[in-house]
Amino acid sequence: MSEKIFTDGVLAGRVAFVTGGGTGITGGVARALAESGARVALVSRKLEHLEPAAERIRANGGEAIAVAADVRNFDEVERAIATTVEQFGKLDVVVNGAAGNFLCAAEELSPNGFGTVVDIDLKGTFNVCRAAFTELKKERGQILNISATLHYVGTPFQLHVSAAKAGVDALTRQLAVEWGRHGIRSNAIAPGPIEDTEGMSRLVPAEVKEKLRRGIPLGRFGRIHDIEQAAVFLCSDAASFINGAILVVDGGQWLSSGRLL
Repeated sequence: MSEKIFTDGVLAGRVAFVTGGGTGITGGVARALAESGARVALVSRKLEHLEPAAERIRANGGEAIAVAADVRNFDEVERAIATTVEQFGKLDVVVNGAAGNFLCAAEELSPNGFGTVVDIDLKGTFNVCRAAFTELKKERGQILNISATLHYVGTPFQLHVSAAKAGVDALTRQLAVEWGRHGIRSNAIAPGPIEDTEGMSRLVPAEVKEKLRRGIPLGRFGRIHDIEQAAVFLCSDAASFINGAILVVDGGQWLSSGRLL
């Protein structure tokens, strides 16, 4: 159960489409949006990852459906959005959180490995935004992309993800400019190291973890709850004039990456 963060009902009446919404950061974001009153469609390739998350939302009094779709496949994304609109009547918010990652040195990275991550993170984000455009235009809705801070400093073994997320940042800003005239806001959250995620346990060796923590000015790793709070804020009317922002939620880590003390 996530901590309550905003007044209940701040997103009442909204419908959100959340990719990668069954687990990890986007699982938390989907849950937080539902707790704030939104009806939520959880989207991923496999229903087995989604149904338990949707059931937990429903058990907590929210409304959620699970929809299987591979964000790399535009036709599947279109069908998933149609299913969401058929179920809930409209679409107000899309959250792009589907992502792939693994550690690999640049000289060992295969074209297929590079392309797979770019296809999921960047092409998948485009596919969802493009497929949702008509519905978002109707509701003067919003896009929230989950980016990263890896490409701000040049992170070893993360060339593929860094390239993809740099593209997500560019896409976010470009859509803010082009679609703002339709009332569509486009923003992103760039999480730093988030302790209670699979990625942190799988991709950060134990011997590196403490050094990484010491490099964060606030002295701690982030939590999924920190990203949830930022997401609900950006999706709420409190952020109604924020468009094209990349909100970094990392405790100041990337700003201090070159410090000597």
